[in-house]
Amino acid sequence: MQAANRLNNIQEYYFSHKMREIQSMLDSGKPVINLGIGNPDLSPPTSVIEALKNASSDTSKHGYQPYKGLPEFREAITNFYAEQYNVSLNPDTDILPLAGAKEGIMHISMAYLNAGDAVLIPNPGYASYTSVTKMLDATPIYYDLVAKNNWQPNLDELENQDLSKVKIMWVNYPNMPTGSSGSVTLFEKLLTFAKKHDILLVNDNPYSFILNENPMSILSVAGAKEVALELNSLSKTFNMAGWRIGMLSGAKTHIDNVLKVKSNMDSGMFYGFQKAAITALQLGNGWFKNLNNTYTKRRRLVWKIADKLGLIYETNVSGFFVWAKLPTGENSIEVSDEILQKHHIFITPGSIFGTNGEAYLRFSLCVNEEKLLNILERIE
Repeated sequence: MQAANRLNNIQEYYFSHKMREIQSMLDSGKPVINLGIGNPDLSPPTSVIEALKNASSDTSKHGYQPYKGLPEFREAITNFYAEQYNVSLNPDTDILPLAGAKEGIMHISMAYLNAGDAVLIPNPGYASYTSVTKMLDATPIYYDLVAKNNWQPNLDELENQDLSKVKIMWVNYPNMPTGSSGSVTLFEKLLTFAKKHDILLVNDNPYSFILNENPMSILSVAGAKEVALELNSLSKTFNMAGWRIGMLSGAKTHIDNVLKVKSNMDSGMFYGFQKAAITALQLGNGWFKNLNNTYTKRRRLVWKIADKLGLIYETNVSGFFVWAKLPTGENSIEVSDEILQKHHIFITPGSIFGTNGEAYLRFSLCVNEEKLLNILERIE
């Protein structure tokens, strides 16, 4: 039986096969410490877990739930956006809960892309933007993010390209993998560009509360909802990655289009998860302060690890990754593999995020201080 042709254009996700290699090393007794994956090791808030337990005890709530989520969940997202981003949303029309933001990448793409359309994708950037685009027989067009431009797109360069087939532009600020923050000025320029070329601009925004003093939403810019959508998630913000709780925000027209796809793909989010998510969204800034105190301590240790490895990095960045440059321009996969075999430490090679990630390594902060101190000892 032949697989679909679309599989000819995509590869197995890098982390999928790399984790098998690391597990094999662990099984053979090698004490690998994984600094590669952005998978929070901290627990969700206690009150959130209690809310899940309580909601799960209601035996009448284990059936299918509304495709658009509980009204009180959408209301909690509305209040969160108002309080944290100064964004006004209509809970009935402007919000769609998702099974994680990654689901939204597929649903948005399916709602708007036809075979032969083009998509603007950051280089470096999240690999799923490319794989989903290719699966739908659309064409990825990569735009450069480079250090000298603070990892922001050069829109003047893009204006010189043929954009006639571009339907979607993916942006991601605070940026993964680089940690570069967005700004009102950047968002205004992106929105002007998107309106000029009739492009749907999608900001993927899961890192805005991690080591970031100025959380922003692209929807806070006047007129943004005309051409922009925003993905967000509880995964990183509340240590709930495995719960798969995200949301899409934007204008009713766009939300309705995405809902047409989503309603044919799933049957709503579990009631207990939604009630727990409501509790998380109501926690307030004290939660973020404590969370970032932990990540601040860890990041200082990761910087020391990078120093010992002779890497160069920026300190004025956001998110729970450290993006560090190999000063002599070595192949990032080769260096990552060498460190893994020599020190039993896995660090993500930057090249998996695109050609502009070559000669960089990405460290995750999702490792406790004890393990980070152990790493420092290993590379003495």
